[in-house]
Amino acid sequence: MIRLQRLEGFYWVARTGGYSRAARAFPYPITQPGVYRQVQRLSEELGVTLFERTGRDQVVLTSAGRALHDFVAPFMERLPAVASSLRTGEQGGTLRMHASNLVLRHLLPPWLLRLRRARPDIQVRLSEAKTPDLALLRLGETDLLVDHLPEVPGDMEARRIGTVRGFLVLPASHPRARMKTVAPDQLAEEPFIGYSTDRYLLDLQLRALALHGVHPQRLYSAESAETILGFVAAGLGYSIVPSFQPSGPRERGVVARPLLRPRADFPIYAVTRRGEAPQPLVEAALALAPEDAAPLVRRP
Repeated sequence: MIRLQRLEGFYWVARTGGYSRAARAFPYPITQPGVYRQVQRLSEELGVTLFERTGRDQVVLTSAGRALHDFVAPFMERLPAVASSLRTGEQGGTLRMHASNLVLRHLLPPWLLRLRRARPDIQVRLSEAKTPDLALLRLGETDLLVDHLPEVPGDMEARRIGTVRGFLVLPASHPRARMKTVAPDQLAEEPFIGYSTDRYLLDLQLRALALHGVHPQRLYSAESAETILGFVAAGLGYSIVPSFQPSGPRERGVVARPLLRPRADFPIYAVTRRGEAPQPLVEAALALAPEDAAPLVRRP
């Protein structure tokens, strides 16, 4: 195992071109013989010559030394800045986020644009989550989960960053399309268009219908809200879709009416694992969350 202090001595000799100059440049007190011993022991461990003497207290890297320097130098040169950022809590890095398709398309883009402008040192790795899987947080496979949760477990912290409302959508050519309010039970005998591959969203749709006493007998399936709206526009049936827009989704040939009595509102949370260690990247992202964000939700 190569000791870090020997690599440190090697780096400073390579950077300054001599042992005496390296000793003076060290970030802590060390003698010229001490630097020399570090480099010699490193050379012996590797079995190669790292420097060639070209004059009094003047050395240059050998080909083996250049190869080692190319590897060591980026680490040594970035270390002070990384250490400083760790102390101040402003380090950059990669923030891992999982979010539902709806959130990815409508809520995250302006939020992430603010984050990129404020903290260009933070890279965001986005993944689509078919369901709000809290195991991703518990296993350390993501840093932030952005989705609807019926309730926030005790080992999680959550910030409410938006609300999705359920809308009843029907063809613009439908006889009831001119009515200001439409209830699902008024369409109970007509085909319903539900999500096909996303069982979580389909379950939300069917539960919303059940609250109105509707259990559809004829069911079409589609993979996304866009496809569902296309089916509705074509006159194949009606559906319930979520939307961040106060007036519901806008699609040619489709009329949207909010679900009333009971009203279908779904809070969207940015969820992170509760712990004692600070999470600077998460905190930086939450500081720029949508402005109507509610306070952090903590469970005892």
